Amino acid sequence: MVGDAFAYAKDGVWEKWNKWLMLVIATILLGIPLAGYILKVLRGEKPAPEVADWGTLFVDGIKVIIVMLIYAIPIIIVEVLMMGGLVASTMSGDPTVMMAAIGAMLVGVVVVVILAIIIALFELIGVVRFARTGSIGEAFNFKAILATIGKIGWVPYIIALIVYMIVTVIFGIVMTILMMIPILGWIIYLCLIAPFAIFAGRYFCQIYDSAGA
Repeated sequence: MVGDAFAYAKDGVWEKWNKWLMLVIATILLGIPLAGYILKVLRGEKPAPEVADWGTLFVDGIKVIIVMLIYAIPIIIVEVLMMGGLVASTMSGDPTVMMAAIGAMLVGVVVVVILAIIIALFELIGVVRFARTGSIGEAFNFKAILATIGKIGWVPYIIALIVYMIVTVIFGIVMTILMMIPILGWIIYLCLIAPFAIFAGRYFCQIYDSAGA
């Protein structure tokens, strides 16, 4: 799956400089058109689609962002409560209250991490469902999402996500090193965001399709 996704992304941009430039522009525009473009990848279009119909890309990108924000609501609520408690304890000036708040915040961090992992398991399939159906509501059809994960198999699904996380970490390390190069490093980073997004979209597409029809 990693090999297929890499080849898909490479074939999608390599020696197609005009298309690559359009993807860089889509990235610069707050990533909204790029998100709309990745929606095409998640629909299973092969080879990687052309960058066209910017109006649709913007609209689809906004819809994807809305879906992701809705999924993030539980995490946002916990983080707001954490920050509110920390600010309130700091204003009180009581060292005991501040220590208690810091302890509560550490617990909150653990809760946020657990929430993020659980949400990610559903969000991935939900976003692909949205791409395939065009319905935002289907991104939150948890019964269908659970059924899809069941067909994939929880163990293969989790392993596939772990593999993706490893690839993402490696990519992040390489990008961090490149960004240490003044100006040129940032330009390279900007140029590689879209290809990596295409790689991720194709990889997630394969995960979803492994559930069968």
